[in-house]
Amino acid sequence: MFLPVSTPATPFTTAEVDTEAARLLRALLHVDCEPGRQWNYEACRRIAPLTLEINRLKREQDAVILTHSYVEPEIIYGVGDFKGDSYFLSQMARDSKAKKIVFAGVVFMAETAKILSPHATVVVPDRGSGCSLADSITGEGVRQLKALYPDAAVVCYINSTAEVKAESDVCVTSGNVYDIVAGLPQRRILFVPDRLMADNVRAELKRRGVDKEIVSSDGTCIVHDQFTVADVVAARARFPGLKVVAHPECTAEVAAAADFVGSTGAMMKYVKNTPAPYFLMLTECGLVGRLQVETPEKRFIGGCRLCPYMKLNSLEKVLQAMTAPRPDQIITLDEGLRLRAARSIERMFELTPQSPTAAR
Repeated sequence: MFLPVSTPATPFTTAEVDTEAARLLRALLHVDCEPGRQWNYEACRRIAPLTLEINRLKREQDAVILTHSYVEPEIIYGVGDFKGDSYFLSQMARDSKAKKIVFAGVVFMAETAKILSPHATVVVPDRGSGCSLADSITGEGVRQLKALYPDAAVVCYINSTAEVKAESDVCVTSGNVYDIVAGLPQRRILFVPDRLMADNVRAELKRRGVDKEIVSSDGTCIVHDQFTVADVVAARARFPGLKVVAHPECTAEVAAAADFVGSTGAMMKYVKNTPAPYFLMLTECGLVGRLQVETPEKRFIGGCRLCPYMKLNSLEKVLQAMTAPRPDQIITLDEGLRLRAARSIERMFELTPQSPTAAR
């Protein structure tokens, strides 16, 4: 986390740096940056010139920074304008009037922002920030599955590329997938790209008494597919009263062993509103960092895992993408493909039950 910090082009006074460092420390004080180690004033003062320069450039360039909950907390609380899960950030991208969108997350999220805000220049801090789910199937792969199941409604999880969204009837997120799939008129559902989420959708719809046949592709999340029931059993034995919180990208067995299963935003809401002595978060560690900031009174026992793609984002890369973006950092999409992909996302917005923004 504490990498060498380059010198921004704009000189800032000692007073400006001190004030910014104090602001950062107030936000980051309770975040474990390494096991047993927390942010301190010296660390915040080292990154203060970076956050000051990035925030100055936002005003100068009419830019907005969207930050997923899994990126480092110094990005979220240092320079982020909006923070949340994929659904919330897609709404913010759709509604943005900014000339530039910097997406601190992974590439498919930036593609979604470009689909919904074609007027904006959309940049990513690191083009290598892929996703094991999004990378598991191509548009051609979806077309082959559609040929095998011509009567199926094609539902794509938002963790997918623009070309996969363009081949789909409707896009979903982990927060709205159950309701949207349950409400579709087709009995057969072709679900891409997450096999484990398909398993959880199948189980939930059976519990609701909804008759659907769900066929899925074979992708998994390299973070969430690592959690096991043994992790849950061992944690419960050590921490009486523990609440286990899981993401629906986990296996169905892990989901069944958890106290709560939900999207990133729903998990945050559950932790904030649930009294418990301990929480085990079966998700990416960035969410635990957010919860340590926003619920410092809660106790988390570890167990989370790091997404190597999300952790490619850094303040220095955000600054570089804003000052001199390389061609590969600028998201470009064929207009015909963009329009087709937009239809599946807009249908998601139409079919999603309205929920409070507190679920971010």
